[in-house]
Amino acid sequence: MENFDNIIERAAKRKGGSEAWLMSFVGKPLTADAVAHISDDRFLAEFSKKVFQSGFVWRVVENKWPNFERLFFNFDIEKILMMPAELLENKATDPSIIRNGKKVQSIYENALMIHDVQIEHKKSFSQFVADWSSDDIVGLWGYLKKHGCRLGGNTGPYALRALGVDTFLLTQDVEGYFRANKLIDGGATSKRSLQQLQEGFNYWRQQTGLSFQALSQILAMSVGDNRIGSAE
Repeated sequence: MENFDNIIERAAKRKGGSEAWLMSFVGKPLTADAVAHISDDRFLAEFSKKVFQSGFVWRVVENKWPNFERLFFNFDIEKILMMPAELLENKATDPSIIRNGKKVQSIYENALMIHDVQIEHKKSFSQFVADWSSDDIVGLWGYLKKHGCRLGGNTGPYALRALGVDTFLLTQDVEGYFRANKLIDGGATSKRSLQQLQEGFNYWRQQTGLSFQALSQILAMSVGDNRIGSAE
């Protein structure tokens, strides 16, 4: 594994600034305690937003999001789970939102996932996420993919990042670095490759004390297209 100080130095040179200047572009994740205090409706809201943004123009989703909040009871878990199928289908045809029946159905399915966690683990979904071992963040990605709806690929990880959960992201630049340095082989989202990614980021975090978010943003700025101030 490359020493991460070299990656920081390379990123700073590519962006034309000092290391301190580079760090000003790096976001800061929430503490586990702060994550645990996020209300579960916000997890459902962000999961839903990222599902709708997947393969679509993000700005359009953002502009329509207040309508989603209104139409889906501010993503109140219990209220959504109480909706009969006919009402959910009617909401999917509402012109004030993006009309996509399968993605609207994912709101209900992901509300059910959150509810199941609350019942099975006797804690809030936010506490469940906060308690997840950060040394296995790809395991949390896998949980969302397996038990959630349309949260595979980068959708679940991007939602976690947006909520403030500390996670690296499997962006094109991050994948490119790991491939170029022969740190992963095969499919990037295979179980083996994800474990190799996790081990790499665990190593760098132990070496530097930086968050996964900082590590992956700096790594992305050290390779790929050289856009000033760019990050994940």
